[in-house]
Amino acid sequence: MTELILHSYFRSSTSTRLRAALNLKGLEARYVAHHLVRDEHRDPAFLAINPQGLLPALELRGAPGGDVALTQSLAIIEWLDETWPDPPLLPADPLGRARVRALSQAIACEVHAVNNLRVLRRLREQFGADDAAVAAWFRHWVAETLAPLERMLRDDPRTGAFCHGDAPGMADLCLYAQVLNNRRFDVNMAPYPTIMRIFDACEAVPEIARAAPANQPDAE
Repeated sequence: MTELILHSYFRSSTSTRLRAALNLKGLEARYVAHHLVRDEHRDPAFLAINPQGLLPALELRGAPGGDVALTQSLAIIEWLDETWPDPPLLPADPLGRARVRALSQAIACEVHAVNNLRVLRRLREQFGADDAAVAAWFRHWVAETLAPLERMLRDDPRTGAFCHGDAPGMADLCLYAQVLNNRRFDVNMAPYPTIMRIFDACEAVPEIARAAPANQPDAE
């Protein structure tokens, strides 16, 4: 039987996405914490699992083809959806799948990619940014994407209780994790009522709420 091992950090929004996906699929994974601020993800033992040293990673121990490690949260979520299709995290139709991927990537690639810990740390180390400057950077890139994302969700009839229809999917997991992360930088979410309505719908799903940073074994 294949054992799932989740390499995670409680505050990592990418890890939050994957934790929520695993919960929705009803899958148990052994939790291995790596403290990003303490650079535990740079340990040689973890780099042997994921040479990028990024979280999350999902190890499959005892898989039919041999042990393997999956990396990149969206790729892992899509693999989960293909392997355990119920409940689905992407729509069945190609146009719907393209929309959900686009909404997911808007957050994963346009917000998170420029606002993750290693980028914020580089701002401090190379350019001397203080806390106020780092927070301003974070809020700028959030607004650059959330403003158009709000319109995309508000004006598209395919948006339902969640980003696409009335059941949570991959885009909702990205949105949920990002909004939680925004709180650490005092992002004003008032301009985004549709996003916050969807966030509240996610928060009401026990499997998603259980993935929040405060509910993890390594939470501080």
